[in-house]
Amino acid sequence: MITKLIKNTTSFLVLVDLLVINLVVFFVFEKAHQSLQFHSYISVFWLITAVITNYYKVYRFTNLYRLLRLTVVQALFFTLGFFAYFGIFKEGEIVNTQFKTLVITLSSLATIKLAFYLILQKIRESGSNFKKVVFFEKDDTAKKMIKLFQNRGSLGYSVVGFFSNKISTDPKFLGDEKELYNFLNTKDIDEVYATLSGLKKSQLKKLTKYTSLHNITLKLIPDSKEFYSKSRNVQFYDETLKVLSVKKLPFDLPENRIIKRAFDFLFASFVCLFIISWLYPILWILIKLESRGPAIFKQEREGFNGEEFVCYKFRSMRLNQEADKVHATKNDSRVTKIGAFLRKTSLDEVPQFFNVLLGSMSVVGPRPHLESLALEYQKDVDNYLERHAVKPGITGLAQISGYRGEIRRKSDIKNRVRLDIFYIENWSFMLDVKIVMSTVLNVFKGDENAY
Repeated sequence: MITKLIKNTTSFLVLVDLLVINLVVFFVFEKAHQSLQFHSYISVFWLITAVITNYYKVYRFTNLYRLLRLTVVQALFFTLGFFAYFGIFKEGEIVNTQFKTLVITLSSLATIKLAFYLILQKIRESGSNFKKVVFFEKDDTAKKMIKLFQNRGSLGYSVVGFFSNKISTDPKFLGDEKELYNFLNTKDIDEVYATLSGLKKSQLKKLTKYTSLHNITLKLIPDSKEFYSKSRNVQFYDETLKVLSVKKLPFDLPENRIIKRAFDFLFASFVCLFIISWLYPILWILIKLESRGPAIFKQEREGFNGEEFVCYKFRSMRLNQEADKVHATKNDSRVTKIGAFLRKTSLDEVPQFFNVLLGSMSVVGPRPHLESLALEYQKDVDNYLERHAVKPGITGLAQISGYRGEIRRKSDIKNRVRLDIFYIENWSFMLDVKIVMSTVLNVFKGDENAY
């Protein structure tokens, strides 16, 4: 029961801290100056400063000194924001309980953080709330780390065993590299520790890809010559033992998925209400006047995790048997006059904002492909399937970079996939904004590859 309650410690602590802040303000702060505005401001400011100071990034191996440093830094930032409110919104007014409210709030929050930290250590020492780990290859540093985990129960790690391509008589030896993947497929393992001195690049690449796909944390134990890159964080488990933690991709973090979905929903709602509401009837009439058939063309495409969904577009071609098999080419006889205009300006994609509202697409992401063509592309591009890690988009980094329209050469699809994967690995909210703005500009400028 206790393990379930503290499984997501960060979310739990955030809720507790916000509750404490608002309760102190409610019971201690002067009633005459209390308002929804102040409660909202102080709660949002706490969250913003917590993100800036990494206040909630406390790990199993975090020592007491780092915990106290995080608490002091957060308190200083929060104090500045607290008094800034009165300088902006209450200038000239006398508020007698400012200092009292701030002191009680910060002391309460610090006490809760320290108490929670110590309670968790005690719980882990008793054998609960632990993480099951395995090691791949075992050098002297790995042996020290295994010994550290066994001697310090407060860290909360349970060493299941180790794998190595060198046969060992150690009772903790579980098998070779092949057996490692079979083991991970059947056992509930939280983290894999791999020693870089005993790994080839191909082995590391395979292990990184596997653990990422199966939501297993990969920790790399470096030697003195190890290269540190932006994709890895250095973490110290004690004074001498350091580990490289492979950073999660942006969309592995729930807060990023929430931000992206909120942006998608708000942006798509705006387009549907203020653009599609009047544009749809006009285009419906123009499409129906030129050729028979429905104004909206429906087609199954590959989406998130490779699952198919129905993609909507304004119909730009005459009805034909090859619509689901062959993409449009330059001077394609199937494209109508109004269709050519829609494709040139990308207005044929506008109904896909309904897909965004339904949750099957995103505003920005890799373009969805036909299943028949996707199978062909997989043969030419090794990491093609990595595009399925996110929802497909109406526009994307590849599209604004000039890679859209007909695919004539293998390099065309390789470049698109390269940019799609770069987008997935380097996503940020501002990157989405930049891509949307570039797409809007291209609508007015036109694109020579759009036909």
